Amino acid sequence: MRLLIIGNGITGVTAALTVRRLQPEAQITLVSDESEQHYSRTALMYVYMGHMRQQDIRPYDDWFWPENRLTLLHATATSLDTQARQVTLSNGQQLPYDKLLLATGSVSRLTGWPGRELRGVQGLYGLPDLARMEQDTHGIKQAVVVGGGLIGVELAEMLHSRGIGVTVLVRDAHYWGSVLPAAEARLVQQQFEHHGITVRYLTELAEIVGNAAGRVQAVRTTAGEELACQWVGLATGVTPNLALAQTSAVETDRGILVDEQLQTNVPDVYAAGDCAQFRQPGRGEVPIEQLWYTGRMQGETVAHTLCGTPTAYRRGVWFNSAKFFHLEYQTYGRVPVQPETGTDSFYWEHPGGRHALRLNFNSAPGHAVTGFNALGLRLRHAVCEQWISNQTPVREVVATLGAANFDPEFYRQHEADIVRRFNQQFPQHAAVLQRRKGLWG
Repeated sequence: MRLLIIGNGITGVTAALTVRRLQPEAQITLVSDESEQHYSRTALMYVYMGHMRQQDIRPYDDWFWPENRLTLLHATATSLDTQARQVTLSNGQQLPYDKLLLATGSVSRLTGWPGRELRGVQGLYGLPDLARMEQDTHGIKQAVVVGGGLIGVELAEMLHSRGIGVTVLVRDAHYWGSVLPAAEARLVQQQFEHHGITVRYLTELAEIVGNAAGRVQAVRTTAGEELACQWVGLATGVTPNLALAQTSAVETDRGILVDEQLQTNVPDVYAAGDCAQFRQPGRGEVPIEQLWYTGRMQGETVAHTLCGTPTAYRRGVWFNSAKFFHLEYQTYGRVPVQPETGTDSFYWEHPGGRHALRLNFNSAPGHAVTGFNALGLRLRHAVCEQWISNQTPVREVVATLGAANFDPEFYRQHEADIVRRFNQQFPQHAAVLQRRKGLWG
């Protein structure tokens, strides 16, 4: 089998390594226009902040690729001919394939604001963006970040690490208003305040203003305020990279349309990762999943299908994690901004404002736990996933919270208070703290 993979991110590389294991004689080629080798995209901020070097964010050394007989091509795939089964590169080279995996990832979503083409205005997605940011933020004093999500807080922390003043524009009433409940968002706001970051809520960007040299010098908000700055980070999300797919007969919508086996409408052409959109997502699931771990799972799943064992993608319990400056965040299952009908929600917060836990559970008999938010504390993935998958009653979960802890000392001090507060709020589900041998390290 000649397998051609467009994209060398976590999805493409996972697929390549899994195919190599399942089909040792396959000819595997990976094409990327961003970088010659795979790197950890989530570590870009640490390169800018000086904690890591670019070579440190490559999981595999140079010898790894020839050792595993993986051919790497650093070029742009410009067109796809599904009839001839070949991809044309920007250097004129034509690559034939037996099977093709489109793992083209995402591109920054840059809304059509006036002035977005000015120097010093950009998003942050990959290495080219990091290089531009390094160059354009050198020696500046003020920056504006537009957007209230994960990239927005990363950009704010990166800029703050270099002593650059930052103002963040957020259109919602609180941070990450489409994802975080207000109580959790308040803890994120405290992190901004602690680090001297100014946040303007209920504020949107109207225009980016440039100087005579074509560089940004200010932004204007929808409230009519003008903020001086020398750099603008557009953290308004990402969108699937459809550039190659749209040169062909492959069907697209917001993403490249695929079935549960990640097959497109064209025989032997597959798509996975950030660029893929499920035609029929599972119940409670989204059609486009743009997370590191779902990209890895999709890459592994599609590899089995590519090797002749059709395999449906099953994500399982939703999970995500992030870091808001010094505040760690984990979420499992379903924890919407407002509890859904038929769902109760328990929230505990430490008086210091640096630790919080939310448990969502069904109101109906059985009272199965449905989701967790944890801020400033760590829960074990396997335990939370098992509780949700097994529809464990919330009373049992609260009574045995120590089974999920990563920080025994914290739970020694505070688990009793969590249980007490839960029993006060939901006396009908009152739990008795169980400190079983072995839970405390």
